Amino acid sequence: MADKENYRVAIDILCCHLGMSFDEACAELGLADDENRKLKQVSEMQQSLMGLLPEDNK
Repeated sequence: MADKENYRVAIDILCCHLGMSFDEACAELGLADDENRKLKQVSEMQQSLMGLLPEDNK
C-alpha cells in the first residue's frame, strides 16, 4: 500500500510540475498496465474531490 501511495505522489509531481499526461507519467515510472488503471482511478477521484474544495482567497 505504501508503494502505491508513493507512486501517486510521483505521478502528481510529473503531471503538475512537468506537464506530463497521466499515461506518460506512468510510463516514465515503469508501471504495469493493471497498476496504471488502478492508479488512474485513484488520481481521477482525487482530482474530482479537489474540485469540491473551496479556493483559498489570500
